Amino acid sequence: MRRVDRRQQLQRWLETQLNTSLLALEPASADASFRRYFRVRAAGLSLIAMDAPPEHEDCRPFVRVAGLLAAAGVHVPRVIAQDLAHGFLLLSDLGTTGYLQALNENTAAALFGDAIDALLRWQLASKPGVLPPYDAALLARELKLFPEWYLRRHLGAVLGPAQHQALDAVFALILDSSLAQPAVYVHRDYMPRNLMVCEPNPGVLDFQDAVYGPITYDVASLFKDAFVSWDEERVRDWTVRYWEKARHAGLPVAHDFGSFYRDFEWMGLQRHLKVLGIFARLHYRDGKRGYLEDTPRFIGYVRAVATRYQALRPLLTLLDQIEGKAQARAGHAF
Repeated sequence: MRRVDRRQQLQRWLETQLNTSLLALEPASADASFRRYFRVRAAGLSLIAMDAPPEHEDCRPFVRVAGLLAAAGVHVPRVIAQDLAHGFLLLSDLGTTGYLQALNENTAAALFGDAIDALLRWQLASKPGVLPPYDAALLARELKLFPEWYLRRHLGAVLGPAQHQALDAVFALILDSSLAQPAVYVHRDYMPRNLMVCEPNPGVLDFQDAVYGPITYDVASLFKDAFVSWDEERVRDWTVRYWEKARHAGLPVAHDFGSFYRDFEWMGLQRHLKVLGIFARLHYRDGKRGYLEDTPRFIGYVRAVATRYQALRPLLTLLDQIEGKAQARAGHAF
């Protein structure tokens, strides 16, 4: 079904749900997936409509995880109406001010404090067997996006046997570190772009891919973000604050902060390599421009971690080799 047809169908469905033909429908936010969001204004109300084409998206995980988050005391959109067969949801509106817009030197401490508290409530509600496991197969599949889409497709790199072996060895270390961590509920994209400034704060969005996995994953997502960076001292300070609160709450974090911070950095490395692959795939396969502009931020994250840990130095060497060749090719192009 064409997008214009879906929009008309969505509008008719909304008119039926709200019992009015006098409603305004305007784009509310962009998404890296096939989902679209619209702000619905009718009879003095402001609501959010999700359009998720069922051939590409499944609304059921969104509805299910929304219930889990709400039960844990986390502020998420309330599902007012649903048509799962057609991929339509009508949701409460958490407003128009996101963390990404509100974060600055004066607001960061309070906003991240609220985000930490909400994350703790989510993790404390964790139970095995409820959400899909963030297991070795899924973690490895995500890591493979990096050589496939970022190295080969974006940089044009063809790895030799020794480079393949070095990258596989680093991936094995990352997987071992991730899987050795205690498991909790993982939002999987717990970053400022998916947090809204509202009451109670924060409102949490984009949670449909939640899994049960490493306890540091959402912490790394929050403090080493795709779209905004902070200096290492501040990241370490916020991570300490999370760790102290998590220990006090009885969550299974490492007793030694140094060990926890190492887990945090290595988990972040898995995410950063994955996101480099995803951003390249969004650009080349899906025609979604703009994401590649943020890849230098992630390369910076990757290099910083690989520099600090001797076992990860082969990744640093690999990046030096590949980026050197890419720069040489770019120079010859002129």
